[in-house]
Amino acid sequence: MKKIAAIILENDNREILLYLRDNKPDIPFPNYWDLIGGHVEEGETPEEALIREVKEELDIDLKEYTFYKKFEWLTGDAYNNIKYIYSGRINLPIEEITLLEGVRAQYFSKEEIPNVKFANILKSIVMEYISDRK
Repeated sequence: MKKIAAIILENDNREILLYLRDNKPDIPFPNYWDLIGGHVEEGETPEEALIREVKEELDIDLKEYTFYKKFEWLTGDAYNNIKYIYSGRINLPIEEITLLEGVRAQYFSKEEIPNVKFANILKSIVMEYISDRK
């Protein structure tokens, strides 16, 4: 089963950073919003993959993060997978964020999240995270 490591990055206003996936028909969930992260490669731990993916997607050296939850998905995604979800802080203004993959990055408030067109089953994960933080 494929493994994915992703992070819910929040700023001091408790807004969550997402990125808009490329609008390419050959990728899963084109033009949907996604968390920063990606596939755990052979021989990597989820934490190593997370650090690598944040560097590849945002050009940020991730130093501080917390494990949130592990989710196993057998339906509703492009393929069966285990998602290792982490949380962390980011306080860069959106115009200072360098997105190296995807179309653009944007912060979303917890009130906006229910209306976001998320890739795969990420909306339920992010909604659970918001609920757990109350």
